[in-house]
Formats: sequence, C-alpha cells, structure tokens
Amino acid sequence: MEVKAADDIEDAHSKSMLLERWPLAPVDLKRARFPCCIVWTPLPIVSWLAPFMGHLGICREDGTILDFSGSNFVSVDNFTFGAVARYIQLDRDQCCFPPHLSGHTCKNRYKHLERGTAISWDDALRSSTQHFQHHSYNLLTCNSHSFVANCLNRLAYSGSVSWNPLNIGALVLLRARWVDPTSVLRSFFPFAVVLALGIFMVGPPFLLGLASFSLLLFIWFVFGTYCVKNLVEW
Repeated sequence: MEVKAADDIEDAHSKSMLLERWPLAPVDLKRARFPCCIVWTPLPIVSWLAPFMGHLGICREDGTILDFSGSNFVSVDNFTFGAVARYIQLDRDQCCFPPHLSGHTCKNRYKHLERGTAISWDDALRSSTQHFQHHSYNLLTCNSHSFVANCLNRLAYSGSVSWNPLNIGALVLLRARWVDPTSVLRSFFPFAVVLALGIFMVGPPFLLGLASFSLLLFIWFVFGTYCVKNLVEW
C-alpha cells in the first residue's frame, strides 16, 4: 500500500509538472526565434543539385536555434548556413518526460531509457548537445539531421524513439512552413539556374545525371539507416 501510494504521489507530481509548463511565445521571424521548432535552410552546392536536401536545427523553448554544424561543435543562436527558410513547430504534449521508469507516457519505456530520457524539452536538447560535442561531422553519416533525430528520440516525440535522418527529412519536407516567399526563391533559384545551365550545355544527359545523384543519396541514407546498424548516426 505504501509503495502504491508513493507511485500515486509521483504520478500526480508528474502530471502537475505538465500542467505547470509555461506557454510558448509565438514564433518571431524578425528575431529568428522559433520555440520548440525544427528549422531548415538550404545547403550550399548540395541543395543546388538536390533542393530537398538541406541543413536542420532544433530550437529551445525560448526559440534559440541549436544546430550540429561541425565536428565536436553545436552552434547556438547562429544558424550555420543562413537564415531559416522553413520551420515546423512541435507539440510538447506529444513528448515523454518520465520522472521514473513507471512514469513513461510512451509505450517504449525501455527503448526510451536506452536512447536517453529527459525531464523537459530543453533538458533533452542539452543532453543531445553534450553527446554531439564528441562526434565528428560527416555529411553522409553524422549530420544535422542526426542531431535533430537524437533530440526527438530523447523526447520520445509522438511516442516514437525511432526518429532518424530519413523520417525527420520527410517530416520537414511534407509539413514545414515557408518563412516567406523570399525563402522559397532562395531555396529553389540556384537549383533552377543549375538545371537551366546543365540542359543548355549538356542536354538531356544532365537530367539523367541529376536524377542519379538524388537517387544515390536516397539509396545511401536508406541503406545506412535501415540496413547497416550505426552507419548513419541517429
């Protein structure tokens, strides 16, 4: 009875913490503040050839952007490759912040424990930042998508601890909002120029080469994420 009472008290405390969670400030485009958002911007050269590829960051509750931008380095409040072009705000109520093992709100308590748990949104981002400060950056195996996926797995966002660079990329591609029309232009204009020049100078074979490049990138990340364990970090 005493054990059950203690568990009830801890569960009540956990629920009260959720209720006490302060409301987020609205997205502030002028100050580049995106509370609890995933943010995206095009990558030089890579996005010119494959516009669906880009650089990701994830934001604290106060809107400050964190992004894994180089070996052993997570940038704070200085998005590495330029201004945010797209963003998607996530719901903190879909996260799991367990005060103890039996306090998980997700169904994958043991996998979540293995991935790493957190008591708040910012606590998860802090843990992932410390983790990636000991990782070497590699565009193909350990990149900004890996960092964001690690954060979401610590949060067990939407009940999942299987976030990876592919499904993170799909989430942003399908659901993220554009900041403004200029962001759309900044993201696609270089690709349009490269495409036009390639067709003019090379002809149809250029389209085949461009499609092959995108397909090879996709195959690599599928293979590295789902077929070979630990090849692509997440």
